[in-house]
Amino acid sequence: MFKGYSLFIRKKATRCLQPAKMALFALLLIFPVADGAEIDSITPRKLELKNAVDHLNSIFNQRLADGVEKTNEKGDGQSCNEETLYTELRKSIFQSFTASWGLKGYSLDKQIRDLLREYSYSLSLNDSIYRDLDYLQAFSLNLKELSDLVNINGHLVGLDKIGHFFAEGWQYFELTREEGYDLARVTDWGKEQERGKFGYSTTGIYSFADLTANFNGWIFWNSILLKETGLMKSVNADYPTSAYVSCNLQIWESIKQGKFVRAWHYNFGLDFSDYVDGAWDEGNNCNSYQDPVIEKKVESRIKRVAPGYACPLNKQACSEAKARYGRYARYLLHPACLTSR
Repeated sequence: MFKGYSLFIRKKATRCLQPAKMALFALLLIFPVADGAEIDSITPRKLELKNAVDHLNSIFNQRLADGVEKTNEKGDGQSCNEETLYTELRKSIFQSFTASWGLKGYSLDKQIRDLLREYSYSLSLNDSIYRDLDYLQAFSLNLKELSDLVNINGHLVGLDKIGHFFAEGWQYFELTREEGYDLARVTDWGKEQERGKFGYSTTGIYSFADLTANFNGWIFWNSILLKETGLMKSVNADYPTSAYVSCNLQIWESIKQGKFVRAWHYNFGLDFSDYVDGAWDEGNNCNSYQDPVIEKKVESRIKRVAPGYACPLNKQACSEAKARYGRYARYLLHPACLTSR
């Protein structure tokens, strides 16, 4: 019943909840807490943060290289097993003993907060635009701290988006690879998740920027071996056109052993600059809210901390996102971003 919950979350919630709310909390424990966190990209908008892209690239390129190496260690030397590759890459990315257990995206978010501490900004929920939301309106948001914010090439991005990129991006990839979904169907599936456990049902917030990160995560996972070239042609953006990993003949080892020896090779590094754009920034690609009461509370706080703010903050970023995502823009962009000029 309590699968996916950590002891930390239960203890924290128990200490924080008022006695009158304990019965409600007991009922809510039946349902999974959202796998991701939320961010406030409005309050700290004027902060100057160092560009974290190089450090972020370094972290994940090392993890990807380690995953390829571990895959080769488990191989027979005669062939390259794709399932083993995907499993070991996910274990390495998430720093986990398993590839598909637990709250992977949220766990990764918390890891990266520690690793990027000198590049990021942490804001307390009590100081954020969500401070007025109670447990009934956003129980998961009240049980978890907000995720940190970083500067990625000038875009103010929540580190929760990195979790979405790798974890939900993998789910998108599995649906296209195993279930035969096309990109329109898989992005529509992502919208349903955001209306449910990732958004409205748990935090009261629907994040279009999360959906954008998910979509780019599908592009990344597909680019590992560049399998779905047909689906890639339907995307307007200029993404990597070569596979990150390839199965190569090991000539010297083949000569020494007198038989063909093959191994996976990590061809070139992941660069988040290929994926992160203005639509990952919730100041541009704004959120929607579960009901008018929540929306009114959040917008009231926004007016106090940023009186001149209007969604989208950067209309040019939205125009570029519309061109970049083409037919899929309607699944990924908030209506204000989608229709801005």
